[in-house]
Amino acid sequence: MRYEDLADFPCSITRPLVVLGDRWTLLVLKTAFNGVRRFNAFQSALGISRSRLQDRLDRLVDHEILVKKPSADGTYEEYRLTQKGQDVYPILMALRDWGDRYMAPDGPPMHFHHRDCTGEAHVTLTCDACGDPVTARDVAPAPGPGMPPG
Repeated sequence: MRYEDLADFPCSITRPLVVLGDRWTLLVLKTAFNGVRRFNAFQSALGISRSRLQDRLDRLVDHEILVKKPSADGTYEEYRLTQKGQDVYPILMALRDWGDRYMAPDGPPMHFHHRDCTGEAHVTLTCDACGDPVTARDVAPAPGPGMPPG
């Protein structure tokens, strides 16, 4: 099976990996969340080749994670996160939490403070019915409507 064919695989983790699953794509998104919008600024911030960056930006636009628009003054084009793109933020923050816990021996390189109270922002998985935090031990997978029969 080719990697691209996994987009049709009935798995809610496998399908997004086809779009988001390489390091450059996630770093482009992290950079977009940091306010970068212009091609040259992405390239400068990431040290990525022009062709690789263009490929990742095009893929994110094709999947409606970013939208390409003229700047306010019309002198250049910029890439902006769509709602679908904004919804990637908890994924990046979960990666950050994991990286800070297991791969930052000197402590986190960056803190993310809640603007309202200055507390540290973290990702927490919760039950949609009772609101309790859950771990892998607390959930029971069951087939959903998107699972093919058999």
